[in-house]
Amino acid sequence: MRGLDLKQDELFSYTTLEQRIPNDHPLRPLRRLVDTVLASMDRDFDGLYSRRGRASIAPERL
Repeated sequence: MRGLDLKQDELFSYTTLEQRIPNDHPLRPLRRLVDTVLASMDRDFDGLYSRRGRASIAPERL
């Protein structure tokens, strides 16, 4: 069973990672590309997980 993508934005920090990284940073376009590819593979990832047991962390979050 895949777990939900829950974020703990409030834990020890008052700014998000998005706020800390400049908009013109070279990794930003790569991040958008990778997020799109992983989102298109979501159904494939779902098939790899059991429907029983404790929820796991999704591979795109690791």
